[in-house]
Amino acid sequence: MLTGESFSAIDCLANGLANKYGCSRQHEFRHPKERLNIREAPAVDWLQNRYGVIGLGERMEKSPNRQGGRETYDDASDTESYESDPESDLEKAQYARRNPPARFRPGDAPSAYSSSSRETSGSHQHLLSTSPNKRKSTFYFYKIPPRVVRYMNWALLSTMIIIAICLIRASYTSSRQVEMGTVEKSAPKPPPWEAFPFLKRYHGGIRTLVPKKKNTPEYPHDQQVVLNISVTKQEIKPLPKSVPYDPYPLAKEGYAERQECFLDAAETVKVPPVHYYPGVVKGFPEAVMGSYEVLGLRDDICFDRFGRLGPYGYGHSVKRGGTGAGLHGDREGADDLWESPGSMTEVDYSSIEWVKAQAACATKNAGRFHPIEKPGENLFLELTVDGQQASQKKSMEADPSLVEDDSVVGKRDEPGVPTAGANETVAQPATVPKKVTLLPRTAILIRTWWDFHYTTEDVIYLRSLIAELSLLSGGEFAVHFLVHVRDDNVPIWADKKIYNRILENALPVEFRGMGTLWSERQMGLIYGGIQESFFRDLPVHGVYRSTFMPVQYFSHQHPEYDFVWNWEMDVRYTGHWYHFFDQIRNWTKAQPRKGLWERNGRFYIPSVHGSWEDFKQMVRVQTEMGTDSPNNIWSGLKSSTGGPIPSSRTAQAKSDKSIWGPEPPPDVLTNQNDEQPPTSYEKDKYEWGVGEEADLITFNPLFDPDGTTWFFTEDITGYNTTSSLPPRRAAITTTSRLSKRLLTLMHRETVLKRHTMFSEMWPASVSLHHGLKAVYAPHPMYIDRDWPPSYLAAVMNGGRNGASGGARTSVYGGREHNFKGTTWFYDAG
Repeated sequence: MLTGESFSAIDCLANGLANKYGCSRQHEFRHPKERLNIREAPAVDWLQNRYGVIGLGERMEKSPNRQGGRETYDDASDTESYESDPESDLEKAQYARRNPPARFRPGDAPSAYSSSSRETSGSHQHLLSTSPNKRKSTFYFYKIPPRVVRYMNWALLSTMIIIAICLIRASYTSSRQVEMGTVEKSAPKPPPWEAFPFLKRYHGGIRTLVPKKKNTPEYPHDQQVVLNISVTKQEIKPLPKSVPYDPYPLAKEGYAERQECFLDAAETVKVPPVHYYPGVVKGFPEAVMGSYEVLGLRDDICFDRFGRLGPYGYGHSVKRGGTGAGLHGDREGADDLWESPGSMTEVDYSSIEWVKAQAACATKNAGRFHPIEKPGENLFLELTVDGQQASQKKSMEADPSLVEDDSVVGKRDEPGVPTAGANETVAQPATVPKKVTLLPRTAILIRTWWDFHYTTEDVIYLRSLIAELSLLSGGEFAVHFLVHVRDDNVPIWADKKIYNRILENALPVEFRGMGTLWSERQMGLIYGGIQESFFRDLPVHGVYRSTFMPVQYFSHQHPEYDFVWNWEMDVRYTGHWYHFFDQIRNWTKAQPRKGLWERNGRFYIPSVHGSWEDFKQMVRVQTEMGTDSPNNIWSGLKSSTGGPIPSSRTAQAKSDKSIWGPEPPPDVLTNQNDEQPPTSYEKDKYEWGVGEEADLITFNPLFDPDGTTWFFTEDITGYNTTSSLPPRRAAITTTSRLSKRLLTLMHRETVLKRHTMFSEMWPASVSLHHGLKAVYAPHPMYIDRDWPPSYLAAVMNGGRNGASGGARTSVYGGREHNFKGTTWFYDAG
């Protein structure tokens, strides 16, 4: 039974369907107590057939009519109204909802509601019937077959899976491109220096030589004056004659005399001298950074390719013992080396054994140097017996003359590592004059690897190093090759046969016997226990992060060397090697310690800073008073990773603290006899350190990496960095000279405290912690473009208070592109 509210709902549905489908609606629903007149209601009839809405509680009388062969029914004109008990109606309504009646069929007799549960309620009767005079309207929605629906679902699911796979693939590819740095970006704005014009007078030719004092350099110059240096035909002179160059000083009073060395054992083949031309090319630019005058280097001469490289095989055929290079093209001046009066003949280098020549030279000049100390034990090649190597002990028992003391030194029992440049017995003189000043021994370690391809130019370069630094100097330097075995699975420390075989194949024939092998796994065994961080995916014992580990161990095994030069294979110098090394040593030895670390952190640009004394006082003022440079606001704000950096600089004051003595971190290795200043900083008159050999010599400024964007500023291993990073300094490129004292401290810090840092930061930081003397040598550096000197100074010294480091505006890190076109940087090309 339906109530009034139910009628209202049906009325709304009927109205809506009629309006939507255009059905005629001429009837009304009224309250059940009122008369219900229905003539045409197709919409309501659709509701009845669709949803089974039946049983309004009224009795309908229907009579069959025959029309067109079909039997229809008409509603009675008068329908009895009834009243029922509300409670009874509620019960029947609930029953009707739970048990919907069957659809009404014509001919069925209607039945009224009954109180008996066995009787069928009359509410199952049709409420409305179709009008006999109007065509019944029916509406159907298209029902998609189940098979098509399944296909569509599978297609949709497959599409979603493909899209998901494509998105995952795109995400992976994008992340790999970011890691590999191959993401295509819009072309960045070119740096300002690319707009500067190139200099043109670097290649003027030796026919345009003029005296140094009469030369007007193309650069640097006043930017308001435009120089147009050109050479007329009248100024082109005939080719001058080259002159032999001899930079070796005569024996000073109190020093032993230098003994002449030869290339062969019979002492008949001398080393040919290099030749030079007096004067400089007209308009030749000056060095923009560093200074010849300050270091005492000659800048009034020049070398050509035949005069500089000809003595070592350039311009000679292979049949005559040369390299075969320089045989074609312009050869003017090539024969002056051998045709001038007193000149030597060409050398057949195919028969030269440099290891023997270097050893013989060291033997002849042994009295000029300190006695050789007892070599370190090679624990990786032989077992020890009572503190001595087994073979060494046996040889001493067989021949007591091999016992090492201050006068006699036995043969080193390590393959490929000679005591004085060769596997030869080096004897000290029985008596040494008491008043003779002895010279220190220095080793040149050429860094190479076991499968390095030696070009003709490499061989010429190596010959010049050995000849000029070792033979012609009387054994002041000993050249070694520190050969990196890149395969860690080769046990070079366990088998002498393997060691000798690899060493023999690693070097050209003429340099065999001058090398020492090492590997990264060997360093891991020697310096074990170091925390592995894989900084930038690099191992801590690798050659990139720990370049000086094999140098430390080499010095530990060879205490006879007071100094060791770590020298890269790609370093070239157009002048004479001995002259350069000797002047660098003398100048660094004369530097006072006061203000030294502050001067070390800046590029010296003579055209801006003036004389060296002016530069020294300028640095003192910048340190003590500070500057108003806007670069100071970027000092130590954030690290290279974007987060706050635990800087060792506790306060960002305007001035900087001058370094005076050791600057140790809390967990530094103690009790190392660190040298303390003899007086206070204020009372010192630039006296402390004068005449003291430098423990570290670098060719780039020792900058403060705190707050810079340098990539390896936080590559620190083993130190306590919870509160702050240890104080440190760094010098780009590892080409440097290290003293035995510094290498011993680095070795002990690594072994005992498990401390280490990135290669370019490790020697300078240890020197800072232990108060050693470290010096940046401002050697001459040229540049290929017409930079305004003041702008160049602002860029190169763009750090804190006019230094090269200490701020995010430092040239080191993201701004290293400014070194493009200079003559000294690892990426200067």
